[in-house]
Amino acid sequence: MEERSLNPWRRLLALPNESRFKTVVMAFLVSAICGALVSGATVLLRPIQAANRAAEEAARIAALVRGIPGMASLLETTGGALSTVVVDLNRGRAAQTVTPATLDAALADPANWLVLDPAQDLAGLGQRPDFVQIFLLRDEDARLSLVLLPVSGQGYGGQIDAILALGSDLNTVAGLAVTSQSETPGLGGRIEETAWQEGFAGTQMRDPSGTVRFRVAQGAAGGPYEVDGITGATRTGRGVTGMMRFWLGPDGYGPLLEAMARGEF
Repeated sequence: MEERSLNPWRRLLALPNESRFKTVVMAFLVSAICGALVSGATVLLRPIQAANRAAEEAARIAALVRGIPGMASLLETTGGALSTVVVDLNRGRAAQTVTPATLDAALADPANWLVLDPAQDLAGLGQRPDFVQIFLLRDEDARLSLVLLPVSGQGYGGQIDAILALGSDLNTVAGLAVTSQSETPGLGGRIEETAWQEGFAGTQMRDPSGTVRFRVAQGAAGGPYEVDGITGATRTGRGVTGMMRFWLGPDGYGPLLEAMARGEF
């Protein structure tokens, strides 16, 4: 009589292939080994994946900046490194608990939105997010040379979205890129034309007292705080004016820009 093996593994392998017990055990072992391999690969690849995401984000920011009229040449002369950060508009500081990766989830919570009363709501938005992702360009000495601020407001045909670039003085416009609009083609829709957006470069947003003075003129710009209006698009011009005045005011980026000017950011 053949001596029975005391090795559990050999005893398992000796069972006929039709054995339900053997099938279940082998399936469990295969799944456990595969799970361990996948977990190990995830741990090993995590730094590579993080580096790839960072590279993709940097490339996306660079493409966004270069899409602003005049920004490509400005970047070439300014130099420095682009970065992004989520800011808490209520505090005028970098957000402590929200990152670019968790921003969408945070804004899905209605508690992270400020309901605006009519006196506040110069941009016609109804509400404003508490957290916004902004973009920064710092020179080789880590000094701010460019700040890119997402802005939005109600135009004639719907919401207007744009990226406003401010220079190192945090008051002079370096450029503007309208990223989304639904204004009337040939009239208000011309805000998306490069020629009109280029008129923002060099415009001042606030006067020496800190009051936001920017506006879209009804005709040709008549001062340092104005850009040319678009014939037949008065309501679109008013929408852009309200949008800029809101976002650069106390309920928008105003406190953040003040903190930056004090060197606290």
